[in-house]
Formats: sequence, C-alpha cells, structure tokens
Amino acid sequence: MDWFTAPGYWLGRLVFQRALAGVYLFAFVGAALQFRALIGERGMLPVPRYVRRVPFRRAPSLFGLRYSDRLFAGCAWTGAALAGALAAGAGDAVPPGVAMGLWAVVWALYLSIVNVGQTWYAFGWESLLLEAGFLAVFLGNARTGLPVLVLWLLRWLLFRVEFGAGLIKMRGDPCWRKLTCLYFHHETQPVPGPLSWFFHHLPKPLHRVECAAGHFTQLCVPVLLFAPQPVASYAAGAIAATQLWLVLSGNFAWLNWLTVALALSPGYARDWFGPFVERLLAGDRDTLRLLGDNPFPEAPPVYVRARVYRYRFTTWRELRATGDWWHRTPVRAYLAPTRLAGTAPGGPARSEPE
Repeated sequence: MDWFTAPGYWLGRLVFQRALAGVYLFAFVGAALQFRALIGERGMLPVPRYVRRVPFRRAPSLFGLRYSDRLFAGCAWTGAALAGALAAGAGDAVPPGVAMGLWAVVWALYLSIVNVGQTWYAFGWESLLLEAGFLAVFLGNARTGLPVLVLWLLRWLLFRVEFGAGLIKMRGDPCWRKLTCLYFHHETQPVPGPLSWFFHHLPKPLHRVECAAGHFTQLCVPVLLFAPQPVASYAAGAIAATQLWLVLSGNFAWLNWLTVALALSPGYARDWFGPFVERLLAGDRDTLRLLGDNPFPEAPPVYVRARVYRYRFTTWRELRATGDWWHRTPVRAYLAPTRLAGTAPGGPARSEPE
C-alpha cells in the first residue's frame, strides 16, 4: 500500500462493488413493484402530499421538483437497469470517469426515493446503503488503483455499524448484559427465518455462548479493522461470518413493511394503517399485491377488522402433535369492524358494529 492507492485490494473492490450493485438492484426492483400502493399518487402516504409539506432542502429529491407515478417508475427501473449492469461488471468496462458517473446516478436516484419514502424508508439500512453507495462512487474501477482514503472510510463505516450495534445492546435491554436475550430473541425478531425455530430450541448455555460471541464480535473485533494486514482481513472475515450466522438464524435483511409494522408499535402504524384498510375495502389492486396471498379473491370485503395476537414457537411435543411451528393467543382488538362510508374507492372509512 502506498500513500494514495492500494493496488493489492483489487479483488476486495471487485467483490464489494458487485455485491453493492446487487443490493441496489433488489432495492430498486422492490421500490418499482411496491411504490404505487405505498407512496404513489393514490398510495397510503402519497409523495405529492409529502413534498408539499416538506421543504426541498430538508429532503432533496428529484420528486421534490416534479412527481408522477410514471416518473417514479421510470426512475426505479432505470436504477435497477444501471445496478444490474454494474453488478455484471459494466463499471470495469468503461473509463473511470464514466464508472464514477454510473455509480453517482444510481446513488442520486436511490437518494431521491429514500427522501420521499417517509415511514417505509425510515430504517437504518437505507442510510447505510446510501453512505456505502456514496463511497462507492470514488472507488474507481479496474483501470485505477483503489484510493486509500476511500478504503479507510469504508473500514470506518463498518466499524461504526458493528460497534454501534454492540453499544446499543449493552445500553439497552438488560438481557443483553445478562446474556439471556437469545432465550427468546429468535421467536420475537421481526421476521423469523426457516431455521429460527431450531435455533430457538438450542440449549440455554449455548444461547449464552452465542450472545457473548456476538458481543465480542461487535465490540472488540471491529477495532482490528484498523490493524495491519492480515489482521484486518481476519477481523473482516469474523464479522462476515457473524452476519451469515444471523442470516441463518433470522431474517432481518428482508424485514417487510407491512407484515411486522403493527408488532413494532401502534404509533408506527398510525399514519398508514387507516389508508391501508380503506384500500382493502376498495379492492385496490396495487395494495393487494403487497400481500403474500389475496385474502379476498372473489370480491372486496364489506367489513375489515384487525386483531393483535401473541405468537410463540411451539414446543417439540406440540410440533409432533399438530405439525404447527407457531402457537398464537389473542391479545386485544386493534381495529373494530370497519366499512367504507361511501361507495367511491378510497373514500373515508368509519367503524361499524359487527
């Protein structure tokens, strides 16, 4: 490594850029497929209403200048196409200045989406993607050496993410300090994965070891990212292995907008849940596409109600007896039976007795 470039890191740059472009691709495709029901002109939290209320300087976005569903779709699919090209290696097939331009356009398009995404884009991983994407603009391509400054900024970003996550745990729920959080974490995480049931039923001493190992990886290992090689690479490998373990035991990477929002907090759903119910009652096609299966395939419902349940994983005995992975217990009503007050789609809703 010399003062300005690090030519020996060409493979790391290649893997990072291709993986980041892949994340961008999924993000743009997700936005293109879901935006109409979420933030479109007739969505639950419409962009036009948001940009009238929020000054451009607070949320700079292409859509602050002009918005239409067609323009949004065009931007999202353009971003997906560019991200797909970068993931396939297009950035290395063009001059460095052009490659920087491609990464900059992708970043600007996604920034425009996030800054008008409101509740749906108010999660930390969106900011993380944008920060990593901004640094990727200056990474260069196969025709240039990797800039040392950008390399250190990427290490600093990874350090902040991991160390910050560790500090949040230590300063948060006491169960993380007592090493007992994993007694119930696997069944209460936002979207348990296919293997989460089995992780939940691991012996408690193993849960404590797993929790302590997580603390070590998040609070101690990140410091080694700034050590000389090969120590820094070993530290990065340990962090990557921990992330793969988390992917196996859970599914944070695919946290749905709609499925878990009520579980996060009633206040989180305050702004959008009413419009969501209205669109279910109206049979809005874009809203129904957000659901895994259409619960009303024949015709829109006359009434909709919502209830809160407490879910837990079944025991081994319950699984053998019933074949069910989950057991649920009613907690309370969240929304009384509700119908549309008028006949026009998207009209106001009101509660009615059953």
